[in-house]
Amino acid sequence: MRSLSRNKGLAIATAAAAAFVGAAAPAIAQSAPMKPNVVHIVADDLGWKDVGFNGATDIKTPNLDKLAAEGAKFTQFYAQPMSTPTRAALMTGRYPFRYGLQTAVIPGPATYGLNTDEYLLPQVLKDAGYKTAIIGKWHLGHADKKFWPKQRGFDYQYGAMIGELDYFTHSDAGVRDWFRDNEVVKEKGYTTQLIGDDAVKYVEAQDGKTPFYLYLTFNAPHTPYQVPESYKAKYADIKEPTRRTYAGMVDCLDENIGRVVQALDKKGLRKNTLILFHSDNGGVRNAMFAGQMTDLSKTVLPCDNGPYRDGKGTYFEGGVRVAALANWPGQIKPQEVTGLIHVTDIMPTITALAGGSTTKCKPIDGMNVWNVIAENKPSPRKEILLGVESFRAAIRDGDFKLIVRPLLPSSVDLYNIVEDPYEKKNIADAHPEKVAAMRARIEAVAKEAAPAFFLKYVGSAATAHGTPNLAGSGPAPAQHPNHSVTDEGFGDFETKPDPASAGH
Repeated sequence: MRSLSRNKGLAIATAAAAAFVGAAAPAIAQSAPMKPNVVHIVADDLGWKDVGFNGATDIKTPNLDKLAAEGAKFTQFYAQPMSTPTRAALMTGRYPFRYGLQTAVIPGPATYGLNTDEYLLPQVLKDAGYKTAIIGKWHLGHADKKFWPKQRGFDYQYGAMIGELDYFTHSDAGVRDWFRDNEVVKEKGYTTQLIGDDAVKYVEAQDGKTPFYLYLTFNAPHTPYQVPESYKAKYADIKEPTRRTYAGMVDCLDENIGRVVQALDKKGLRKNTLILFHSDNGGVRNAMFAGQMTDLSKTVLPCDNGPYRDGKGTYFEGGVRVAALANWPGQIKPQEVTGLIHVTDIMPTITALAGGSTTKCKPIDGMNVWNVIAENKPSPRKEILLGVESFRAAIRDGDFKLIVRPLLPSSVDLYNIVEDPYEKKNIADAHPEKVAAMRARIEAVAKEAAPAFFLKYVGSAATAHGTPNLAGSGPAPAQHPNHSVTDEGFGDFETKPDPASAGH
């Protein structure tokens, strides 16, 4: 798959505008004004059903519900199953397996990041005359400033670089992770509110003459589950304590999104601003994927993905089908949008709306889905490569989804997602030809995949020479700093460069 050409995108916009002008009956605008502002909001580990517009009754999200009711509510908006891969896909318009970010997330101690030879959405938009800002979480590389947002096309940056942090101390393992324009910020406050405050200030500073792209990436409601007591108190009727805290976190998230919308209204910017909201993946249902700061193995995980199977970290629908909406007064028809959309589509779609060009980018996997978003027209997308990893893969092809796990014990799951969206009946045995065709497609693209940086990092850490945990043993004598386990030199990992940083 490749992005629509710029000329084709402009042709679509021109034709749509003509259709609107010539329509005899009132209709929603079919084309967008030139260079709209874009507020792109990403929630973190939000459960599909943890918003009112998807059926939540115990958590109140009036601001998001209003945006959904007056805009497009997506029913088949797909992300990657974890944070880093989704955020990389958003910024590049390319599947994460193409540049080694397909597996897991970038851990705090790791040194790798999103390759600097990838030309990103903020860079494309700057070329098109936009101001660009990221307020919130980055999670695409932190150990070297060459990976940081200010070096990747964002004019302004505020927030965290890593994937998980304490909401009140803004730190992880004693390391402060709170920055403004590459400088550490020491301040008090709850991160969701601080991000909201900064976003409001950013909107208030706009003059309405130069379009802007605001990438507003809250770390809520990711672990650790923390919220000011005033928000928790609003949900005293929720008996389960973690769910009560989580509800307060989502409430605070919704409130601060509402504040940003109000700021847009107050500045007179709302009519020419596209608001896009979605989660980075499904809500967490397995403690293994719930973060590293706290042991949650004995905690009742609070996220609710509704009827969808499983959650974050998996290729089942609960992990990749996420809560999402788009709102733009007069440009997006209020309705439920049923067409397939993947996070790689966001980059080429926004670029087309902005009149930008992807010629400096590597080949784009995403598609321009503006007509799907604005009018619920049939999606041009028939396939989504949900994941291509060495130990598992998943593909959506039309109505069907295949999940393969080649490692022993191997397994193959095939579902008709249209007939069985909750993945209750594995029909692989009944459709061997379909399985073979979809598996062949996975094998073909797997040959194009870059090695996963996470697996390199884990392998390097696991095989590094260290002090043995030997029961009953006393202190070991000091060894020569270049000591090797064998004559071949295996064991010198601690004296060699980190393999995970290779190629950066």
